[in-house]
Amino acid sequence: MDRNELFDKVAETVAETMNVDAEDLTPETTFESLSADSIDLIELVTALEEDFDTAIDDDRLTSIKSIGDAVDLLSQNL
Repeated sequence: MDRNELFDKVAETVAETMNVDAEDLTPETTFESLSADSIDLIELVTALEEDFDTAIDDDRLTSIKSIGDAVDLLSQNL
């Protein structure tokens, strides 16, 4: 899966989890700008782990500030 495909899939998951339009999301979109709280982020990480059949280390969660960060982290795990 190339980076664009990975971004599209992450954006789709973010859109479903955060109830936003995937077309409005960019790699620079921060979760703060989406008004995500800690529970939203836990739900998102769980959804991403399920969608990509991977596990994200808890100690790396704090590094995920934007959709691009999530894509970078997932690309390292795939």
